[in-house]
Amino acid sequence: MVYINYLVIVLLLLFFLKKLLPIKGVNNITTTELRKELNNKNKQFVDVRTNGEFKGNHIKGFKNIPLHQLAQLAEKELSKEKEVIVICQSGMRSQQASKTLKKLGFGNVTNVKGGISAWF
Repeated sequence: MVYINYLVIVLLLLFFLKKLLPIKGVNNITTTELRKELNNKNKQFVDVRTNGEFKGNHIKGFKNIPLHQLAQLAEKELSKEKEVIVICQSGMRSQQASKTLKKLGFGNVTNVKGGISAWF
């Protein structure tokens, strides 16, 4: 019985560690670094917050594709040939979005650490 408890604890720790570790193949940048990239026409900028959040406040040049629609719309709305820079409110949803984009075959994906909260 004690072994089962240890096993459950180890599995829970592994689960949380996997959620916290950076996604393999995804770059991370700060909002300061993002400011330097905004005029680059070879990059695509995606905000994965809800439509309401996006309408309330967003960075010019970002396209709104909410996280819950990303898997369905990514291949229609985005090019796999260009880098995709992803942002959300705090960096959690954009990290999830980055993982989704990698699974869909997007080779060059960058997550903005801290999200919109770090921008303003």
